[in-house]
This record gives sequence, C-alpha cells and structure tokens, in this order.
Amino acid sequence: MKRTILSSAMMAGAVILTPTASAAEQTMIAAGGCFWCIESDFEAIDGVTDVVSGYTGGHVANPTYQQVSGKKTGHYEAVRITFDDDIISLRELTDYYWRTIDPTDAKGQFCDKGEPYRTGLFYQSEVQKDVFEASLNQMIMDKPFDAKIVTQIMPAKTFYLAEDYHQDYYLKNSLRYKFYRFNCGRDSRVEELWGDVASEQYH
Repeated sequence: MKRTILSSAMMAGAVILTPTASAAEQTMIAAGGCFWCIESDFEAIDGVTDVVSGYTGGHVANPTYQQVSGKKTGHYEAVRITFDDDIISLRELTDYYWRTIDPTDAKGQFCDKGEPYRTGLFYQSEVQKDVFEASLNQMIMDKPFDAKIVTQIMPAKTFYLAEDYHQDYYLKNSLRYKFYRFNCGRDSRVEELWGDVASEQYH
C-alpha cells in the first residue's frame, strides 16, 4: 500500500524534462546508493507514478552496469522519479529522500563504497535547485545527529536507463533483494541516524 509523506514544508517543483501526461507531472533525479533500494522506497509513496533506475553524472555515454560498477565512469547509480505534483510536491519528496539515506558518508552508502554509490540530487531547473537547497538547509537545522551532511546538489546531466533486469529488481527478485538490503545494513543505519521517523518509511 502506498502512503503519503507529509513534510515540514511544501514547495512545488515546476520543471518538466520530457513530455508528460499532464501539466502536474514532474520528474526528480536522485542518487542514494543502490538504485534498487531507492526505487523501492519511492515507489511506495502516494503520488509517485513511476521510478526507473539508471546512471547519471559521469563522462561515459550509454554506460553499462559493468562499466559503472568498475568505478571509472564517474556515474552515480540513480533513479528518475515521476510524480503528480497535485498529490505530492517536490519539496515533500526531497524531505523524504534525506531520511532514506546516510547523507554523512562521502564514500558511498552502507556496505557499498565507491563513486557509483555516492548520494546526490540533480536539479533540472533553477526552481528545482532552490527546492533542493531549501530542503537541505532545513535538514541541517533539524538533523538529530552531529555529523556534517555531505550530499551534493548538482545540475542534471544525461540520465541513462539501467538494464532491464535492474528495473523493479525488488519485485522481480524479492528474496535476494531483501537479503541484500538487510545484510548491507541500510535500514539499521538509517534508523540510527534518523530515528523512528525513518523506520516507519521502510517495508
């Protein structure tokens, strides 16, 4: 069942990267470690209509998973989130994003280290940049931990779709996904950082 995420502030993003079904449909590009996990977390939210896994931020065109995982392309594992702005805003999604990651780790996420697993938000317009920065500033003030937030906010580059077998991996390979997620320590670290609010967001 999907659930609506309520944030401390609401601010709509107004950028359309590609033709959409309605004026209210927007996209957000984010990296938070393993894209299987980010895809799973965001597809659970009411108002999110699609999440796809891919690669962005690097210098190699049309990269493969093998190239990206080799940690020499500069690409992040990332997701492109399509959402209905009449149901949930970009600001709400951004506030939610912080609580699904460890924004204090510049080397990767949880058990995955290296450049593909860094965190990042990729803005597609100045409006999105303002929303991301406002959310980050709020998180800096409200965070329940002392460590510095190191997640970067960057201009979007080309987003390359990942291979088909990566899309909806958490549904296609449920047992393997759950085993990976548990053993990687993702949920336990997020709860350690963010507390009970974070634990309620996970499956």
